[in-house]
Amino acid sequence: MRILSITAGAAGMYCGSCARDNALARELMDRGHEVTLVPVYTPTRTDEPNVSRGRVLFGGVSVYLQQYVPLFRWTPRVLDRLWDAPFVINRLAGRAVSNDPGLLGDLTVSMLVGEPGVLHKEFVKLQAWLARQPAPDVINLPNSLLIAMARPLKEAFGAPVTCTLQGEELFIDGLVPPYRERSLELIRAQVEHVDRFVAVSGYAADHMADYLEIPSEKISVVPLGINMTGYGQRAHGSDGIFRIGYFARIAPEKGFHELVRAYIALRRKTPGANMRLEAAGYTAPDHAGYMRKARGLLKAAGLEGEFTYHGVVDREGKIRFLGSLDVLSVPATYDEPKGLFLLEAMANGTPVVQPRRGAFVEIVERTGGGLLVEPDDDASLAEGLGALWQDRAYASVLGERALEAAREHYSVARSADRLVEVFEHVRADGDREPEHAASFQR
Repeated sequence: MRILSITAGAAGMYCGSCARDNALARELMDRGHEVTLVPVYTPTRTDEPNVSRGRVLFGGVSVYLQQYVPLFRWTPRVLDRLWDAPFVINRLAGRAVSNDPGLLGDLTVSMLVGEPGVLHKEFVKLQAWLARQPAPDVINLPNSLLIAMARPLKEAFGAPVTCTLQGEELFIDGLVPPYRERSLELIRAQVEHVDRFVAVSGYAADHMADYLEIPSEKISVVPLGINMTGYGQRAHGSDGIFRIGYFARIAPEKGFHELVRAYIALRRKTPGANMRLEAAGYTAPDHAGYMRKARGLLKAAGLEGEFTYHGVVDREGKIRFLGSLDVLSVPATYDEPKGLFLLEAMANGTPVVQPRRGAFVEIVERTGGGLLVEPDDDASLAEGLGALWQDRAYASVLGERALEAAREHYSVARSADRLVEVFEHVRADGDREPEHAASFQR
């Protein structure tokens, strides 16, 4: 099968959506499928071999300039090539170009308006690039924020278009009025141009059907999967320290502050315990103050010496970090539709304690690899963490379940099996999937 897959760069950050798109593309390539993985906005950054093309469509610098400096909407392509070059985009990403939804409302709307809007030149460049590409059997968009590409892609190739649903609602909800309402209106108006939406969890499928007004029969579920190579190497030390870990972006919506407060509450009940709080993940410059505030809470509680921040880690460091933990918790304050960090922890036999919300529920219940606690409740989270500290044998049982179930249900191979099934179905122009597929994790 020949697949054209678009993926959205994240301004030089490790990104769960980029990792998912790249891992699936690589798995499909290994199976003999011809996959063209093309980034938009910025080159992607992954902690595995990157199989995306060097060309960047809708280069972040070029798009930004056209949005805010009208002169650049008319510059010749020979000049555009300068700021569309991947090394230029990488150099400027995160400096001149922000990815804060609160600041990008007008640019988001322009992308959703599509070809008739201020980014007309970028859609013309897209069409010129498409004219040089072999016709794909199926085309996949990475999220609904790029839905304006669906119609021109379908017209160029006559191939079915699918669109992944993998958490873009957090960005949309972060837009300020009236951009949020206008963005939703534009997305909903273009749902008809997509042949099949691909949700990364049962929760995402149900939520986005209402959120974007997508007919439920038009959504398939393809659960996340990770490359299991290297996982399963548990490195729990023999020093008797109970290590509570966090692995995600250091950001308010990911709930790092919730974990800090729960840790403080737990330590007040266990003053003599040998315990540590460990964290790893990217901290954006505008969240540096948030991290300082969290550290301040630990310092005020006399626990600063029990905390270590490992920063951004590569694949080897990630596996080593997750394998060193006794439990992982990322108590997000919103209904997370993915939960990739849970699968990565479970693949190392590390149990999790998560709020009962979003995709966390189906992952924990499907694997049996952790505990669910009340959302936005420090005391409940502390109680869940304390239960595993108090009963290490039970924690070990949960870890073994997590390891086995992650390999059975959440490998990239299994995810690719399901995605191929969806692609083959949509190529056959079926109106609905076979009953066993449509009900998968719904």
